[in-house]
Amino acid sequence: MNSTSDEIKDDYNFISEALIDIYDQIMRIEESEIRKSRFKDITAKELHLIHTIGLHDRKITSEVSRVLKLSKGTLTANLNNLEKKGYIIRMINQQDRRIINLGLTSKGRLLYRAHYAFHRQLVESCLKGFDGSDIRKMRQALVNVEKFIDEVSSK
Repeated sequence: MNSTSDEIKDDYNFISEALIDIYDQIMRIEESEIRKSRFKDITAKELHLIHTIGLHDRKITSEVSRVLKLSKGTLTANLNNLEKKGYIIRMINQQDRRIINLGLTSKGRLLYRAHYAFHRQLVESCLKGFDGSDIRKMRQALVNVEKFIDEVSSK
């Protein structure tokens, strides 16, 4: 093997391990912060459900299910828990009464804003020193990861 292929192999290994480590560390940080906060009654997975709903108020359940890759049964159970805990509300869509829109309560919005601020700091830290071209390359790499995950999860 020449040095260039060794470098590429090292880069691939680094990226693979970094993706796993980053995911694990973010989940660990979020779970730790939840336990220290006034929102002790939710899990990190429920936090991400709140985040998805918060990104687009009045999101419908099928969109949330698709974005988070959750079965309807799993989503329904999580939504029931979050509704009981006072984080979300379900609203009947006025144009089509068969559709349920999801929204955040004031408690849910407060948690969403705190979680969003953490992720904003994370992204700003990640992009420190990057120019526009670097950011577009990073974005494309993440789009590629999302496509791969979609392909694997749809099998």
